[in-house]
Amino acid sequence: MAKGKNQWTTPHPSGGWQVKGAGNSKATVRTETKDQAVKVGKEIAKHQGAEHFITGKDGKIQDRNSYGNDPNPPKDKN
Repeated sequence: MAKGKNQWTTPHPSGGWQVKGAGNSKATVRTETKDQAVKVGKEIAKHQGAEHFITGKDGKIQDRNSYGNDPNPPKDKN
C-alpha cells in the first residue's frame, strides 16, 4: 500500500471541525463536531496508511495515530 498524505483534524476557521490532507488548501470534509471529524480522519488515514493528527482549538496536537509505516514502532521487551 502506498503511503498517503497525513491527515489533520483541526478546527475550521468558519466554525465546526475539518479534516485536511497535509499540504492541501481545502478541507476534505467539514463537520459540526470534533468527534465526527476525528472519526472521518481516522478512516481516511487508515485507508491511506498515513498518520492522523488531532489538534485542539488552541492548535496544539492532542493526539496522533499511525496507520501505516510507524516512524517509531513499539519495541518488544521479550
